[in-house]
Amino acid sequence: MKHRTLSLLFAADMALAAAFSASAQESAIRKNLPERIPQISKIDEVRPTPMGGLYEVRAGTDIFYTDAKGNCLIQGELIDTQGRRNLTEDRITRLTAIDFASLPFKDAITIVRGDGKRQLVVFEDPNCGYCKRFERELQSVDNVTIHLFLYPILSPDSAEKSRNIWCARDKAGTWQDLMLRDKPPAAASCDTAALQRNLALGRKHKINGTPTLLFADSSRVPGAIGAREVEQHLARAQAAAPPTSKN
Repeated sequence: MKHRTLSLLFAADMALAAAFSASAQESAIRKNLPERIPQISKIDEVRPTPMGGLYEVRAGTDIFYTDAKGNCLIQGELIDTQGRRNLTEDRITRLTAIDFASLPFKDAITIVRGDGKRQLVVFEDPNCGYCKRFERELQSVDNVTIHLFLYPILSPDSAEKSRNIWCARDKAGTWQDLMLRDKPPAAASCDTAALQRNLALGRKHKINGTPTLLFADSSRVPGAIGAREVEQHLARAQAAAPPTSKN
């Protein structure tokens, strides 16, 4: 019994020492890195990685790696060679995940086709050639509600076109005239705060290119894809949806 008590006390001491060591290392990292690299002024999280002696430093959705004292900094990707996984990519994907249901749909142009039961969100720039190609593919997808978030990131002209589309009486028709028929939108003016909110939303979730597609299961596809792939993603999202209750 005495031997068992001593073992338990030893284990507790070791756990306490490990916790103290981890706390001291985190404190050193939080102190040293901002002092030496002012660009990392606000550290949101420090945590150990699977690689001994290497720590993840998170500033917003940016990920860095450092040693226990913050003497060295690595900006790159951490790969699990055994599991064949990009741990950095996995982490950023989790950090930038978008809850589909919480999106501000009032800031989007809504286009309903057929019964509109399936849901698709698209971030697009009016000057994006890939977006125009994607829009042509999208014409053959039916029974879907498309929530188009204007996302003018390519040029000042993108912002002007987005304003004219958003302020048009027929937003959806004006958008499709431009993307499908190369008919530029007529000059218009109105409250464009929604476009600024779209840009802030995209930056928050690291939407760095257009088109970017989001489906109802919160899956995300960067870049233009064909109608067949859109159908596959819509089907997966529909299958993942919880069953509706019947009275």
